[in-house]
Amino acid sequence: MSDANPLATALAFLPHGPEFRFVDRLTALEPGVRGEGEYTVRGDEPFLRGHFPGDPMMPGVLLLEAVAQLAGVVAQSDPNHAPMPGLKLTALRQVKILGTARPGETLQIRVEVNGRLGNLVQATGTVRLPDRVLLHADVTLAGQAGA
Repeated sequence: MSDANPLATALAFLPHGPEFRFVDRLTALEPGVRGEGEYTVRGDEPFLRGHFPGDPMMPGVLLLEAVAQLAGVVAQSDPNHAPMPGLKLTALRQVKILGTARPGETLQIRVEVNGRLGNLVQATGTVRLPDRVLLHADVTLAGQAGA
């Protein structure tokens, strides 16, 4: 990673297009161990038009996607492991959706990698607003062995 801005460089590990990125910026990163990031619900996202008309809110499944994306960034930035091509969300456990976010709110996403075994990465994450927790989940990501 570049010494100039390692947080911005780490975001390059996200393979998603800009329309499906739910981490706008990293606020902290301990490569391979833990990370913190933010996503601001702008209000113009296409999913808000249908979820729900007149009462837009970010779907819980996308809060979960934000955790998975940040977990991927943390795992792929690990200096002790080569990045894995095709790293994807493969399992969920202990998922609790406790709230939702609305346009103008900034999500605070936190992830900690709990373990790695071969091409599997296990992580725990939370999404919160300043005054409340919106989601807590354990996620498993899997990819191809290092390239």
